Amino acid sequence: MRIGFFGGTFNPVHYGHLRAAEEARTLLSLDAIQFLPSGNPPLKNADLADMHDRVALTKLAIAGNPMFSLCDIELQSAQKSFTVDTARALAERYPQDDLIFILGADAFLDLPNWYRPEELTSLIDFAVVIRPGFAPEIVLQSPFLGERVAVEPETWQLRGGRTAVFLQITPLGISSTQIRRLIREDKSIRYLVPDSVADYIEKKLLYRE
Repeated sequence: MRIGFFGGTFNPVHYGHLRAAEEARTLLSLDAIQFLPSGNPPLKNADLADMHDRVALTKLAIAGNPMFSLCDIELQSAQKSFTVDTARALAERYPQDDLIFILGADAFLDLPNWYRPEELTSLIDFAVVIRPGFAPEIVLQSPFLGERVAVEPETWQLRGGRTAVFLQITPLGISSTQIRRLIREDKSIRYLVPDSVADYIEKKLLYRE
């Protein structure tokens, strides 16, 4: 199987995440997408919701899509969640499958600041989602890119030995930061997130401070 792992804090998950996952699934002919909420990220935001709430929100958002599921691999430990450790654990869990780690262009460009990025780029292939606000050529500044190996979809060799494919998706100008700001301002977030997600946030009074 070809499995995509969509990593992120999902703080909160929104329609931009869901559409990106769906387009990545179709463009890369993936058999499944597993949403991978970060458990205990090394660089926490001050307004990061509790892990259990973010997991619950993600489960609500992906319910009803048989191609989407939740990966709990970063939720099984209270230790800091480093992506290199997650990639190694995924390879052990799915030894016969092709695994692709899906992330945004901003996160891909930040790889030099991640823990052991050279090892990470030797463990798993990447799908880099070019979101609104990022010019495609900006991702070419990554120091981990080697030779270009395919034109459509644009694919590059990573210096660690794996590959990175760049995906330009439907531009939906939605961000978790924007949603949290609207909540703090007591404004509606309907149609930015699934109704079930909005209801959970309202019930739990998340992101109010």
